Amino acid sequence: MKRMIVTGALGQIGSELVVKLREIYGVDAVLATDIRNTTDSIEPFEVLDVMDDKCMHKLAKEFRADTMIHMAALLSATAEKNPLLAWNLNMGGLVNALEVARELNMQFFTPSSIGAFGPTTQKNNTPQNTLQRPTTMYGINKVAGELLCDYYHQKYNLDTRGVRFPGLISYVTPPGGGTTDYAVEIYYKAIEEGQYQSYIAQGTYMDMMYMPDALQAIIDLMEADGSKLVHRNAFNISAMSVEPSELAAEIQKHIPHFTLSYKVDPVRQAIADSWPNTIDSTAAREEWGFTTQYDLAKMTIDMLEKLKIKQQKKAIS
Repeated sequence: MKRMIVTGALGQIGSELVVKLREIYGVDAVLATDIRNTTDSIEPFEVLDVMDDKCMHKLAKEFRADTMIHMAALLSATAEKNPLLAWNLNMGGLVNALEVARELNMQFFTPSSIGAFGPTTQKNNTPQNTLQRPTTMYGINKVAGELLCDYYHQKYNLDTRGVRFPGLISYVTPPGGGTTDYAVEIYYKAIEEGQYQSYIAQGTYMDMMYMPDALQAIIDLMEADGSKLVHRNAFNISAMSVEPSELAAEIQKHIPHFTLSYKVDPVRQAIADSWPNTIDSTAAREEWGFTTQYDLAKMTIDMLEKLKIKQQKKAIS
């Protein structure tokens, strides 16, 4: 990777990924794009609707990008509210991005998700290769996307790569409509209010990862020797499997008065129940050296410290 175009650059992952990439490769080596404009100075930046393939091609060609990092998508809970929009955006945008990458001979990354699994998938230690019959539009999009990226690699020899992200936890960008967002909200509410009402039921385990580990995973995979990649577009990766009360217990070590209650959202709970409890990341570790730096305890310390600083800055301004 020398020159990168990032779609969905103002989203939960994209906003932090652009910063990380520019730290490594240089500010002028990363073109950030999103459908909405921003008042923040993150130049170089261009407004891009990923449904506009001609504009995407023009921007990538003029920027002389050798890598497409396609992050633009509707997340799981949001997608269930408008499934037709999710299909058109998630799949249409992906096809456009793949075509631009094919036409300009670019390396290509797009994320899949644990949402690609379904209720009939093995729940514990979910294998890399297994039955995938998701029951959400988001999950259907992700399975189709995995297969589509495999197709472009096999048919056109396009260097496509991707991971199945678990729930991602970050202090930088507010939650954006994902089922696992409770694991982000709980930290915000712990700092702001000392209490949190979870829309996910107690005992519901889902895989999670702290954002710094997720960003490093993208970079490590994209820099890996392609000849050693067997699975390419759907590597299972995870750092921890947790449920709400475990997050609360870790927070209480630092904020003893913090309390957790429950008001379960049937829609998001149904989505969570269809996903694995834990996934097996062996293939990612063996094929490109996937590793993580943060466990639950270390992540909680960092999240609370960073959110306190963020709150203090907000109060001053």
